[in-house]
Amino acid sequence: MHAYLITAKPGRLHRAAVWAGRWALRMLALTVMAVLGAVVFAVRCTRPVVNYAATRAAWLELWAADVTGIGPVGAALGAGITDEFVNEFHKARTGAPA
Repeated sequence: MHAYLITAKPGRLHRAAVWAGRWALRMLALTVMAVLGAVVFAVRCTRPVVNYAATRAAWLELWAADVTGIGPVGAALGAGITDEFVNEFHKARTGAPA
């Protein structure tokens, strides 16, 4: 038994405000999900471009190292960063509760 059957029933204005509030919240949630989806889509679409650019940059660095006689500094730095990333990922993968 609802309380308003015993006491006063909510007015039309109150019910309309509740209805509008619920739909506004639903539209806000839908907007947030659509924006997040667009961001994820953009990141996934740019990944091949970033991979290609990284490959070309590595090739350019090796070419410059060959021409100048200076060793490839980026490769040494990149290897250290990659090792650190693998260590952190391994910790997160093995330390997470099942």
